[in-house]
Amino acid sequence: MRIALLEDEQEQAQRMHTLLADQGYDCDSYDTGQSFISAVLHHSYDLLILDWQIPDMTGVDALREVRKHLDWPIPAIFLTQRDSEEDIVMALDAGADDYVTKPARDAELIARIRALSRRTNPENSKDVLEYGPFRVNTRQREIWLNDHLLTLTDKDFDLTLFLFQNQDRLLTRELLLERVWGVSRDINTRTVDTHMSRLRRRLGLNPDNGFRIKTIYQRGYRFETVN
Repeated sequence: MRIALLEDEQEQAQRMHTLLADQGYDCDSYDTGQSFISAVLHHSYDLLILDWQIPDMTGVDALREVRKHLDWPIPAIFLTQRDSEEDIVMALDAGADDYVTKPARDAELIARIRALSRRTNPENSKDVLEYGPFRVNTRQREIWLNDHLLTLTDKDFDLTLFLFQNQDRLLTRELLLERVWGVSRDINTRTVDTHMSRLRRRLGLNPDNGFRIKTIYQRGYRFETVN
């Protein structure tokens, strides 16, 4: 899981980095609202953690901007010293999914992150998933288009499942390499382009099937529904 952290206190940011890294999470921290918003809109993150009081805007304003412009409902947790009912309501109304007051207990915060991840990805526990005319059997690792079993390699299957589970979300090449290939984001990304080109043909993607793979210039891909 890749997490974007909005926290302007360096000591607190480093503490969060250590805590999240120990749990296997990849965390990038930002100390201004503008840098945080830009990063979230141009890269691929799975979860946001936001402080309220930062130099150039409030965390609530930063989250509102993300919700306004981002094309998928990325889960977000506020982690802040502000603990009034009014503040909590304001953050939740702005699009936060959870609210934790500082100082947070480490085990509780990690449990909340895991719980939020489960709530936002309920399909992960199902054996058979249906997306329009496509049926994905995660146990048998098969994908059917209507009544036709598609011929896919193991990597094709992994990539297709990840695309279906992240519809309408910007997926950078680096993220795809990490999640599907399990390699560092520093590896050459041309292999992703090759697989995407082949997958368009193997999945038979066209308007009649309801999906397309859209290339986002210099950023990555978006698996979109077609109306």
